[in-house]
Amino acid sequence: MRVLITAGPTYEPIDPVRFIGNRSTGKMGYALAEAFAARGADVTMVSGPTQLHIQHPRIEVIAVQTADEMYAAAAKIAPQADVWVFAAAVADYKPRSMATNKIKKDGDTLTLELVKNIDIAATLGKQKRPEQFSVGFALETNDEEAHARAKLQRKNFDLIVLNSLRDAGAGFGHDTNKVTLLTAGGQMTIFELKPKAEVARDIVQTVLASLSAISTPHA
Repeated sequence: MRVLITAGPTYEPIDPVRFIGNRSTGKMGYALAEAFAARGADVTMVSGPTQLHIQHPRIEVIAVQTADEMYAAAAKIAPQADVWVFAAAVADYKPRSMATNKIKKDGDTLTLELVKNIDIAATLGKQKRPEQFSVGFALETNDEEAHARAKLQRKNFDLIVLNSLRDAGAGFGHDTNKVTLLTAGGQMTIFELKPKAEVARDIVQTVLASLSAISTPHA
């Protein structure tokens, strides 16, 4: 099995020293890479900037900075991958242009014009073949299930991993997570708070079970 994983944040440069980013550490994506590799998969992980390191003979890491770089790398890998896992926290917007030199402090305000980044999961989702399996993530603060189900359909996911910033110990910066798994078929599985390594194993087991059900002919 060949698996594509995106992980970590993206950094969208404002000038040579500043950027727009987010609080993603990449821990969930890296834990998923380990979990898939432990089950015998060959993993290519496209990772935004993180402090994490991983060494495993079945895991290749491609380091990127921006959403455009992440998309370019993922688009090359996706056609050959059996499973796609979009665990990265990709910046929704980027500055329209990057200043050549450091922007000097001048005046009480600074206005930046932002333009929308490419939606990596949605764009690749339009190209997904029936035999490929796509997993997305939804980090929500309100109307969690409704937003997650809409995202699942909009981006052609087979499974979406929902977590809420209202749950203590979940989201960015933690070694734990509390997730709910929603499938395109309408199934929902709620897990308790647990270490991200265990969450990753739960997700991988769900993916493998789903793929097995798809490949097993019905009597």
